[in-house]
Amino acid sequence: MLNGMLVAASPEQQKQILGEQLYPLVEKHQITGMLLEMDNAELLLLLESSESLAAKVEETVQVLKLSS
Repeated sequence: MLNGMLVAASPEQQKQILGEQLYPLVEKHQITGMLLEMDNAELLLLLESSESLAAKVEETVQVLKLSS
């Protein structure tokens, strides 16, 4: 279903759709914007695999901690 929505959407709308799907999954980490900088295909993979999403969230949080 998500793929079908993305096919019919403009690139800007695709990011909006992906952001709306990602936000509830990563909001406690406040990293949605960082993840949305990724390629849409990579974002789709994260949305399809909770393990991959968790690993990417952990990686992003660690980067944020190191840059603080």
